[in-house]
Amino acid sequence: MEKLPDVAALARQLGQGTEPGAAEPPAWFADPNRPYWNMDAELKLEEFATLRGQERAWARLRRTIRDVYDASPYWRQRLDEAGVVPEAVRTPTDYARMVPLFDKEAHRQSQEDSLAAHGHALGLHLRVPLDQLRLICATSGTTGNPTYYIYDANGLMGSNEVYARALWRTGVRPGMRVLHGFALSMFAAGVPVVHALNYMGACAIPVGAEAGTERLLLQASLLKPEVLTCTPSYAEYLIEKAPQVTGREIGAFGFKILIVGGEPGGSIPEVRKKLGEAFGAKVYDMQGPAMSCDANEGFHMSSMGGSWYELLDPDTKELRPIEDGATGEWVTTSLSAAKGVAPVLRMAVGDLYQLFTEPCACGKTGWRYRIVGRVDDMLKVKGVMVYPAAITKVVQAHYPRLTGFYRIVLDEPPPRVVPPLRLKVEYGESEAGRLEALRNELEDAMHNALKIRPEIEWLAPGSLDRSVHKTQVFEKAYLEK
Repeated sequence: MEKLPDVAALARQLGQGTEPGAAEPPAWFADPNRPYWNMDAELKLEEFATLRGQERAWARLRRTIRDVYDASPYWRQRLDEAGVVPEAVRTPTDYARMVPLFDKEAHRQSQEDSLAAHGHALGLHLRVPLDQLRLICATSGTTGNPTYYIYDANGLMGSNEVYARALWRTGVRPGMRVLHGFALSMFAAGVPVVHALNYMGACAIPVGAEAGTERLLLQASLLKPEVLTCTPSYAEYLIEKAPQVTGREIGAFGFKILIVGGEPGGSIPEVRKKLGEAFGAKVYDMQGPAMSCDANEGFHMSSMGGSWYELLDPDTKELRPIEDGATGEWVTTSLSAAKGVAPVLRMAVGDLYQLFTEPCACGKTGWRYRIVGRVDDMLKVKGVMVYPAAITKVVQAHYPRLTGFYRIVLDEPPPRVVPPLRLKVEYGESEAGRLEALRNELEDAMHNALKIRPEIEWLAPGSLDRSVHKTQVFEKAYLEK
């Protein structure tokens, strides 16, 4: 894609009037009903999918490999050790086979090495002085030490732009009040989303999940926000908690838009229906700066022209063709990586995608994808690959006979599971006297959908912890032995 227009200046003009000497915004920018935040860039996304668009992207990627090699001592050493000369990477297949993946383990090692060498854990791939940094975010670190994501001023601008594109597609507009219920502390969906809301002219109310349910509901009562952002499990928890805390159903708070993310759920039709009916709102699922649509046919990649994408076989890491319906481990490379504070080639965070390149029923631009699962979360039960997201879908399909909350009990370290797979499942209030029939029905549903028959342990409603952050579906019993 071409260089982005200065949408930051346009956003300032929208909120403050034209600044002296500032360029006039395009005519479309004044239209609050336009389909895209950035009409010039987002209408061009379809060009990326053409043969010419791919050829242009590949030419940019070849330049990027050389630029990263020259700009980053870390990558120069990494490529040298792999015996890779940038000019020798002549085809996408060369790139996939010759350039090493930057996966979670490589990221962790880079951070450990930089802590030993430089006294900070931001990674050897950091290529700018620390005083140029403007924001540091991190993963939750639930499987070990957190991995850090770093922004300078340009990086924040880019983050603002791509999040604004996603948020605009849900109906968020300048002046709207958005109650932020994602975790604020260090998470990528925290402060960066607050920045983006401000950038696009919306009013952020940054309560954050850490503040607790009572405070969040209090601010919702007092400030009357039109939009709520949070994890789907927290949204489900609010359905239960709002009457207890306030005496009012969650639908009485007047939310028009509910944006969920951070864990599976928001794209599962049963969860989406449950949340939409309870909140009386349109429900959208967000994964980073990608957003679901009204047709719920996957996450739209509204910024895809800025990166090179690969689909890999999750076991062999061999390149798979990118075509409609294809699945594989998702790998990305920014086409302007060398300009970033911490350049990365072939970033692999462990997500398994199903990709859709054909036009969406909603009419919006951008390739789409569904998250099949995470490489780390895959379980193998008698040779059958099972992902928590698929179990969640089956459990949620039985709401309200099930509450929707469950745990996968692991007696040995994954991925291998000695059958049967053990599940702890909360039944609904109405089913207390019919658990045997419900057990048979749930086992049959699991077998039909996943080809497994789990062992089910029933729990009373409310037995499992409700998290305001990501819900951890694994119960690692092997750690207690």
